[in-house]
Order: sequence, then C-alpha cells, then structure tokens
Amino acid sequence: MSCIRLAAPLVLALAFAGGPAGATALAQNATPPSATIPGAAAPSPLQPGDAFGETVMLPERTVIYLKGHTNWDTAYDTLVDAFKSLNEYFAKQGLKASGPAMTIYTQTDDTGFSFQAALPVAQAPAEPPKGDIALGTAPSGKTLKFVHRGAYDAMDSTYEAITNYLDDKGLEAKDLFIEEYTSDPVTTPQDKLVVNVFVPVK
Repeated sequence: MSCIRLAAPLVLALAFAGGPAGATALAQNATPPSATIPGAAAPSPLQPGDAFGETVMLPERTVIYLKGHTNWDTAYDTLVDAFKSLNEYFAKQGLKASGPAMTIYTQTDDTGFSFQAALPVAQAPAEPPKGDIALGTAPSGKTLKFVHRGAYDAMDSTYEAITNYLDDKGLEAKDLFIEEYTSDPVTTPQDKLVVNVFVPVK
C-alpha cells in the first residue's frame, strides 16, 4: 500500500494541534484535491448529497473495539485484519453490529498511529470481552462530516481538502477523528469504498 495516503491523517492531526494557524501553514503546502498524486489512486467524484463540512451531532454509542498501533505503510492491511478479528469475535459471541464499522484515530506521529477499530452494539453483552478486544464508548457530540468515495490510497486529497476547509472557516478541531465505513472494509474492493470522516470540533 502506498504511504502517500497514510500521511493524510497525520497532516490533519498536526493541523488540529496547531488550530487554524497550524491548518493555514499546512494548507499552503497541501496538494489541491483535484491534483494527481503519483502512486496514489484517484478518488471517485462525490455524488449529489454527499456531505462536505456538514455539522452532525454524533450520538453516544456503545462499541466493541480492538485497540492497536500501526505504521503508515501497513495501515490499511492492519485495519482490515482488526475488523476481521472483530467479525470473528461477534460471530462466536452471537453478536450483531448495530451500525457501520469505524476507526477512531487516537494518536498520530511521523511513523504511525494508534487506533480503535470498532463496531457499535445496541447494548453491552452480558459478558464483557477480554484480552485485546474491549467494550467502550465511541466519541459523541458536535462534528463536521466529510464523505470520501474511492480507494483508501486516494484519501490524501480528502484530508487535505478538510484541512483547507477548517482553515477557511477558522475552525479548531479536537485531537482525534473518526472514519466510518458505510461499505464493509473487509469485503469491499478499495476503489468502491465509501468513508464518512467525522471531525470533532471545539
């Protein structure tokens, strides 16, 4: 997998850390969303009705998640493996997800990122999970929603456009963000992915 896309959450996270001023500095060097990045797949055009900067209030949700840390160059494969493990756990426990799979990015640096690969459940299981899999709560509250269509490798353009949007609006985001996969990341071909990016704002 190309590590070009994988720098995108880091770019966004660094912009968050610096607030609008940090976003301004990064946006000046950002690749325009319409540009072609060598080695990266081209994103699919957004469709009518796709959100880009729409204010959304995320509800409180109980999730079962697998916590991990990965390098940028193996990120997508690591996330897919994490969701496979969650799917196996759900099948063994007779559980059913109550919504789309999501990745909660909790920390990023120049080598990789920490994450929670999560599946929501309508209610907590009678026996909480043990080991690497845990029970928790997904981030809730005011967020901005952005839609990405197409390959995971092509999300650079989306994240750079988000950074520019925050800068233009003078908005300051919190130091985490969520990718929600409306199409199953385990079974969906990369070029057919539909990802909602939720950016919590202060």
